Amino acid sequence: MRAVALARLRAALHRADAAGGLGGRGDRLRGARHAGGHTYVVGQSEGRTVIDIVRAATNLPVTGLRAGGKVAFSGYSQGGGGAMWAGELQPEYAPELDLVGVAAGGVPADLSEVAEGLDGQVGFGFLLFAAYGLDAAYPELDLGSYLNERGRETYEREKDACVEATIAHAFQNIGMFTSTNPLQSPQWRARLDENRLGDNPPDVPIRLFHGTLDEIVAPGQARALRDEYCAAGAEVQWEWHLGEHVSTMVTGAPGVIAFLDRRFEDRPFLAHC
Repeated sequence: MRAVALARLRAALHRADAAGGLGGRGDRLRGARHAGGHTYVVGQSEGRTVIDIVRAATNLPVTGLRAGGKVAFSGYSQGGGGAMWAGELQPEYAPELDLVGVAAGGVPADLSEVAEGLDGQVGFGFLLFAAYGLDAAYPELDLGSYLNERGRETYEREKDACVEATIAHAFQNIGMFTSTNPLQSPQWRARLDENRLGDNPPDVPIRLFHGTLDEIVAPGQARALRDEYCAAGAEVQWEWHLGEHVSTMVTGAPGVIAFLDRRFEDRPFLAHC
């Protein structure tokens, strides 16, 4: 029954998204597929979009889901950031939801630290796309004013591209595309700070995991998020995985499934802090 419900949910959400029906009350920031551009890794936008998807799903009869049922957020990498942001925003943005847990891996909790680890490295394309996402969410940042000719040409060619386009930018650096580094400007730093996780730990059980060799999302900032949540009294399960970014998504999946099953069944939760 759960598999059937999920299949119906995917189909219904695809139709709703194509029709522009997932905007809900998330119009303070553009949704992830807004015509103005992708708000890639912009947590404030992603968290609201995740919540709006839940709201839409429980109002679409074809999903077989009902409003008022138990809800959990889960994701990995960008999806892990979206899940954790949904968890942090839920008490104020969607208090009607019966949230029972959040599971997230490879979380880009601190975009500034993640950016530092990507510049000049194999995952530089993700940094480039994150800059596009921030500019889409906050047009006043005016990314174009920082770009050189190569940067402007790349932006026009790739601003609506999907994540596989990042591969072509391996080992490049931000100086190749800009005349001035936007990530060092006060305006950009302020928006990056607004999209840093940790200030509002979810008041539900949390499962976090990360790869010790993650070359895309810096492990140190993920550990810092865990420590902040623990210091604030949150209930957190934490797991390191011996692996890089992609392999950790695979090795972490069984633990996530087990965690979610236990949360939906109200079974005991073993917190590590």
